[in-house]
Amino acid sequence: MATTGILPSYQRFLNGAPVPTSTRRSFRPREKYLILLVFLTFGVVCFGAFFFLPEFRGAGTVNSVYKVYRHMQKAGPELLIPPPPHGDEASETPGKLALGLLRHNIESQQDPHRLEDRARLLAKIEEEDRKNQKVLERPDIADSLNKASVSSSTKTGEFMKPMIESVVDMAEIAPKIQTVPPLESDHYPVIYGGEDKDPTARIRRDKIKEMMKHSWDNYVRYAWGKNELRPVSKRGHSGSIFGSASLGATIMDGLDTLYIMGLMDEFKQGRDWIADNYSLDQLSVDLSVFETNIRFVGGLLTCFALTGDVMFRDKAEHTAQKLLPAFQTQTGIPNALINTKTGSSKNYGWASGGASILSEFGTLSLEFGYLSDVTGNSVYRDKVDHIRQVIKGLEKPRGLYPNYLNPKTGKWGQHHMSMGALGDSFFEYLLKEWLRSGREDQEARQMYDEAMQAIMTHMLRTSAGGLMYFSDLKFDRLEHKMDHLACFSGGLLALGAHTLQSPQSARYMEVAEGITNTCHESYDRTATKLGPESFRFTEVVEAKAIRTADKYYILRPEVIESYFYMWRVTKDPKYREWGWEAVQALQKHCWTPGGYSGIKNVYMEDSQKDDVQQSFFLAETLKYLYLLFSDDSLLSLDEWVFNTEGHPVPIKGMNPYYRAAPHT
Repeated sequence: MATTGILPSYQRFLNGAPVPTSTRRSFRPREKYLILLVFLTFGVVCFGAFFFLPEFRGAGTVNSVYKVYRHMQKAGPELLIPPPPHGDEASETPGKLALGLLRHNIESQQDPHRLEDRARLLAKIEEEDRKNQKVLERPDIADSLNKASVSSSTKTGEFMKPMIESVVDMAEIAPKIQTVPPLESDHYPVIYGGEDKDPTARIRRDKIKEMMKHSWDNYVRYAWGKNELRPVSKRGHSGSIFGSASLGATIMDGLDTLYIMGLMDEFKQGRDWIADNYSLDQLSVDLSVFETNIRFVGGLLTCFALTGDVMFRDKAEHTAQKLLPAFQTQTGIPNALINTKTGSSKNYGWASGGASILSEFGTLSLEFGYLSDVTGNSVYRDKVDHIRQVIKGLEKPRGLYPNYLNPKTGKWGQHHMSMGALGDSFFEYLLKEWLRSGREDQEARQMYDEAMQAIMTHMLRTSAGGLMYFSDLKFDRLEHKMDHLACFSGGLLALGAHTLQSPQSARYMEVAEGITNTCHESYDRTATKLGPESFRFTEVVEAKAIRTADKYYILRPEVIESYFYMWRVTKDPKYREWGWEAVQALQKHCWTPGGYSGIKNVYMEDSQKDDVQQSFFLAETLKYLYLLFSDDSLLSLDEWVFNTEGHPVPIKGMNPYYRAAPHT
């Protein structure tokens, strides 16, 4: 048989007969389904392996997906290049406004309102990351935009705009931290920045900022969550007024200072700790009502005023609620100590037979009054108003206020009067509550002026060497001793004269200058140029400590506080020079690799350190030094009033950051 061509490679038969062959142009339907099934199976296996490998597996399917997204997201910020401004583009939505602020953060450094919005957005995104078990990791938009060239071409900016807008959309759909906005205003106070025009002042201020960072970083490293730091032994301090309870007193006290100095990463670190860890619900320990109020309630309320973050307001109210049982006495004068778990309260046994202390029950109005305004709950204001009325109705010996008052009988204890320990901040809050209220509380101002007149008449003295001082008075006998704590009075009198011109104003300023000078002398007459805890005036010595127990310095702020007020009111450069002397002394004698420590004897060059970094060193000493070398616009005295722990509270009617609740 002749061949007619290439034989087929195979021949199909049907019932023994060959089947004609033909050219196939496609797969049969059954073969198509089989191939499709193979590909689908392969795709499912690959997809599942991608999402469910161990390195991607989380608590659940949704978390796993978000974790994959997080890996992809990390590369996003590096691609962001800020486009040039586009008119009102940023004002279209709150999210776009936030992006606009981030795009132009360099140009808007002098606009505190924009800077606050920027910080608030970043804080909101970070908070929600935490709340959602950190499955969404926020790209560091701000840092990426800062690193990118501000002068990018319009063409490049337009090319990257869709990517930037997608990041905005993510910010818009993410849950937000609840905030209370400031009042609409054509002026927003400067709450960070505020550099002075003087280059020397700027250099010095930068040094103080370094001191703050050194203090904070070491607290974080060695005592995070504890109340205070032991900088020499590098561990937490449990012997403070709060005992062994880990309440983060340094965080509470130092947080607003971090914000004012622009240390925002550290601020957010502290903010997150408070949100996650701070509670008094299960704490069975006796806390000082006074200290808890000025440090915790005061510090939290200041952070609320600065940021509008209601977490701070709510934590402040939580704290104040725990203090309220202490007011349940026969007179409404609170006891000194409160167990926040049981609600039981008591006074110190040593305080004139269990009396309450003037400087403690008299130093609540600033915080409690402001708390009522921002929460709409009048109970806090009612408590302190009642204290005022009880005190006002009592007969005062020679117009003076004794340091002790029995909360059961409503009668004064032993007649010991002081502008220092046990009395000091009562007088401070009379003036400052008048200021906080927008000068509506005229009763407080009247009580302040009357008290100052009596004190200057009966307790103010001038030494043979011409040094003016407030002596303690015990049973009508002058002790000729003045506490370091009383050195705040120079600044207080200057503030009183500055805020109201009256027949007393000139005398207030004269005494303010004299007291501040005396307190400086108490520093200048020591080997370390740091002042003792108390100092005396005798025929032999002036402005010097005599007893060993009075020679220590525990990083106290009162002298520097008066330097700050005197500088703001008089602009005399000596106050800045005196402040810088204190900075140098702190660096020389109190600095350690692990933070800053008090010293036991200010009259010895190589004095032993007490190994405690007090929380008020961050809240007051460093804050007042920083403000001393800042422009007056930073926390202006026309817009803010500082509580006795150095926490600024906005002045009602003068400051849009007051953030009062409706109908207060």
